[in-house]
Amino acid sequence: MAKPKPAKAPASRSAGAPKRSSGYRGMDTLIFRTMAPYLTALMVLFSVFVLLRGHNQPGGGFIGGLIAASAFAILGISNGVSAVRRALWFDPIAIAGTGLAVSAIAGLFSLFADVPFMTALWAFPNILGTEVALSTPMLFDIGVYLVVTGAITAIALALEEREDD
Repeated sequence: MAKPKPAKAPASRSAGAPKRSSGYRGMDTLIFRTMAPYLTALMVLFSVFVLLRGHNQPGGGFIGGLIAASAFAILGISNGVSAVRRALWFDPIAIAGTGLAVSAIAGLFSLFADVPFMTALWAFPNILGTEVALSTPMLFDIGVYLVVTGAITAIALALEEREDD
């Protein structure tokens, strides 16, 4: 009597799915891989909305940065670390460092105005016939947004790269 052959384990990859050079085997479904770039773009756009809205209402640089970092984490889970690095244009640590510099510059404006450090300053330039309110708190929020986005994305990418090893 012949022994029955053991059943083959199902392939982790969908039929016809492109192979990734990194060997990533995370959530590898066609729907997730297809929708992740669109979801990432939508989440980054929403994070900028939360950043800009947050000065006068709930939100701001920190929560906006967390939303943006989450968007890049979703892209990394679906398409791998290399896709996130291509989408970012800059190294996440450089983004965080730039944010730290922007936040520090927001505080330096108050020193030039001869008021205590980190005192809020406002300017109301007339741009194309519309008065626009510019402030150092908004500049500080943009810096926080960049620090959080860069730092959390760098951590997420480091964890995902380690998982690939």
